[in-house]
Amino acid sequence: MSRYLTPSKIGLLALISLYAESLVPSAATIPILSFLVAHLLPVHSRASQNPSSENNHGFTLPIAALQQATITQTSVIPGRTLWDLLLNKLWEINSFDALHLFFDTTSLLLEKSRDEQDTEESNASRSRRTLLSRSSPLGAFVRRCQLEFTRLQFHDGITLWKSFITYRSPTIKAWSRRHPGKSASIDANLDKNLDREPVVSEELISRVIYGDIANSSLNDANISTEDVEKLLEYQVEQMQKMGSRLSSDVKSQLRSMIHNGVTVPSLSHYVEFLDAWKAGDYPTSFDNLHRYFDYTMHHKDRTFYQYALLNLAVLQADFGSFAEAVVAMQEAISTARENNDMGCLNYSLSWLYHFGKEHPEEMADIQKEGVLGTEREALAFLKAKARESNMWSLLSTTLLSEAKLSLSSGESVALAFENVTKASHLNLIKDVVNAIGSQMAMQSSLFGRLGVSCQASLNQDIYANCYAGPSPLEDVIRCTCKSAKLLALKGRYEDALARMEGVDHEALRTLKQYHYWTACMGMLKLQSHLHKDHLVAADHVLSQLRASQKLEADLLFNIAVLEIDLHIRSRNYSTAMDILEELATKLNNSEADVFHRTKLMILKARIYDKAGIPQKGFSVALRAASLAHNAKILPALWEAVGAVSRILINVREFEAAARLMENIMPQVLECEDCELAAQSFSHLADAHMGMAGDAPVESLQRKERLTKALGYIDRSFDEFSSIEDVRGQCEMMAKKATIMHLNGDPVLANDCAAKYLDIKRAAKDLT
Repeated sequence: MSRYLTPSKIGLLALISLYAESLVPSAATIPILSFLVAHLLPVHSRASQNPSSENNHGFTLPIAALQQATITQTSVIPGRTLWDLLLNKLWEINSFDALHLFFDTTSLLLEKSRDEQDTEESNASRSRRTLLSRSSPLGAFVRRCQLEFTRLQFHDGITLWKSFITYRSPTIKAWSRRHPGKSASIDANLDKNLDREPVVSEELISRVIYGDIANSSLNDANISTEDVEKLLEYQVEQMQKMGSRLSSDVKSQLRSMIHNGVTVPSLSHYVEFLDAWKAGDYPTSFDNLHRYFDYTMHHKDRTFYQYALLNLAVLQADFGSFAEAVVAMQEAISTARENNDMGCLNYSLSWLYHFGKEHPEEMADIQKEGVLGTEREALAFLKAKARESNMWSLLSTTLLSEAKLSLSSGESVALAFENVTKASHLNLIKDVVNAIGSQMAMQSSLFGRLGVSCQASLNQDIYANCYAGPSPLEDVIRCTCKSAKLLALKGRYEDALARMEGVDHEALRTLKQYHYWTACMGMLKLQSHLHKDHLVAADHVLSQLRASQKLEADLLFNIAVLEIDLHIRSRNYSTAMDILEELATKLNNSEADVFHRTKLMILKARIYDKAGIPQKGFSVALRAASLAHNAKILPALWEAVGAVSRILINVREFEAAARLMENIMPQVLECEDCELAAQSFSHLADAHMGMAGDAPVESLQRKERLTKALGYIDRSFDEFSSIEDVRGQCEMMAKKATIMHLNGDPVLANDCAAKYLDIKRAAKDLT
């Protein structure tokens, strides 16, 4: 197979020659030139102008596409379409010698060089031609085709000629209708030189020389080595940009192209490395990575050495070999610095920073050596280098990392918003599409920490509806999981599960993304089982989640919190406290997220309350409230205030507890967290019940307090019902029945007791 020339390129050359011979009228000039340019521009140029162009213009241009583009366009010759003239041009190449003449005459389509213009006089026919500039896209294509045909070996030239015969064979009937004296048989029109043989029939000789052309395959006729290289480059770009794997169809097509006689490019090993890496096949990915970079090193291409180390480090980290990954990345940084490769150097330093955030224990030696300095120094360095190198994607990512650092350390929320706004402006001005997902996720997290859940959900929906198409699949899956989590907080479990199951299965073929999606789906189901009081099923789901490997720190923390909740509901308070203390030990440093530390304090106060010693958690709850207030984590602040009010109720400070809860209830409802709202209403009901108990019997104040407590119980019951929390519903029914007894209404009290039993029975039937 030819390295560059294919039969489809001969068809494009024939169409260009019609344009240069001024046979294309003015009305058809723009459609024809658009068609030509669409198939001559590089792949990335077409894809950047029109994302769907890759589906419309493949690497192999069939003869039917030429017919479709020209059959509706009239020519300057009356009664003839451009398809008629193109057909004549293709069938005029009726021998291997005619093919040589065709390529020899392509130089007449180009403007003469200055030296040739000085030595040659213009002839009359030149004025009728539209000569192509030698540096134009059409002119460069003509020059390249002529050069490649001149460089062809004789065997490759014969192969190209046979492939061209096969390529134009579907048009034999259309051509014979326009030439009544010609036979409609393919074998009779293969080679003009066969007409000179007087003894044997032309068809018999053609079958001996060319074989069965009519039944030959067209798949390998239109592919060159350069086409395969361009296709591989495009696939590498898409796999690195989108974080996806090769689809089964594309993989089979690539294999068929490579096995159809095309020289295997070294880039095919890199494509197989990326596909095996995303699939979680460590041996295959490691082997193909070495094959690709061994090939480049064999050709003395030293500039790729730092990228080999970079890919090796990322591969080792994804498969859990963290020590080897750090060593490989340090060597990549040193090599990139020696070769003055600022792009590779900046990316390597950025990767090392984010790796240190995920695995701080592996970065102890690096921190001692001072390679990155402190976190803020590392981010400042990366921002400066990204601006110098015009690496806008890295700059946007660094700004978002700085915002995340401000949030995790409990610093100014205004500073975090400032960095997110800078990143948003940069993404818009510099068209950094692949960073929009991280930016929208950070905005959603900011609004979520401020307790504005409607804005958090809105950011997720905007991203899913407007930016998910060109974004990496990892960002799309994370957005879907966070959106499902927000729906679950509102009690919409069915909608949350439906949104999770609506993820494209092609996106889940990547192992890392599948692990993330599976963990989020498992946490949704675990939370649902806990609320429905299906503790056995919850324990089963939890055991599956604990068996998951290579999960991120946030997911592991959320799983640990759900495990503590399971033990609290099972009344295993000592086990829950042990897990909490172990988790707190891991977070006992200044780099831990302030939200995680606040959450653990609130859980600790809750365990003390459930164990019957709420006063012991008073200081813990106050510290959690202070920490959440300073860090502006408002949902955690309201939860901590609820824990404080619960303790105040236990020490009979009912009025103080009621004032606390009444002041925060509007903000609690704004969070759109049904469980938080249900617990807050329950605390209010308990406080008013306590104040009713302190009021004189049969007094108006006592009745008012009981009425308010009854209203708060109903509100709490509705919120618990939204999330299908069986224990919460039963607790509210029990409290309501108690109030009915106190009010002297046994009928309503019995109704509440019956409803209590119905809820218990329904929950038991579902297990």
